Amino acid sequence: MVNISKNYADLITVQEYSQKQSIDGVKLIDLKLHADDGGEFLELGRLDQGKMKTLPEFTAKQVSWSRLLPGTVKAFHVHQRQADLWYVSPFDRVLVGLADLRAASPTCDVKIRLVLGGGQAKLLYIPRGVAHGAGNPWSQPATVVYFTDEEFDPANPDEGRLPYDVFGQEFWQIHKG
Repeated sequence: MVNISKNYADLITVQEYSQKQSIDGVKLIDLKLHADDGGEFLELGRLDQGKMKTLPEFTAKQVSWSRLLPGTVKAFHVHQRQADLWYVSPFDRVLVGLADLRAASPTCDVKIRLVLGGGQAKLLYIPRGVAHGAGNPWSQPATVVYFTDEEFDPANPDEGRLPYDVFGQEFWQIHKG
């Protein structure tokens, strides 16, 4: 065992490598990115009368696209009638924040952060009652394609807003170290 200088001993921490906490009902669905000498191809999903074959409880009713400029945080909001299915290209990177607000959920009050994109191809299913938001702390714009199982109605929006920093401003910062 090496004796560490007292100038640094109290500053040393150990990175967490254990299984990350999850939120009940949130699903990350792996997608297959095909690459060849001419480029890449990715299938986001197959639909049968609006139902996603990889997520049969989800019926797509609207598909939207959003661009996050560097330094942007779009958070938090929660739906009571709508579930979301998000996709970020493996060539982009978006920091996603989730918080379970459902009083009857076994993971009520659990908060998680995860990165979509960043070399991986996944769909993120966000059930009703799970607050969510997206941040782009990096230097390049990033896009999110998302499917919803309800159409947006500006006369009756299903979008409860929370302050972006409800869990602290550091929630949206890159963890250094």
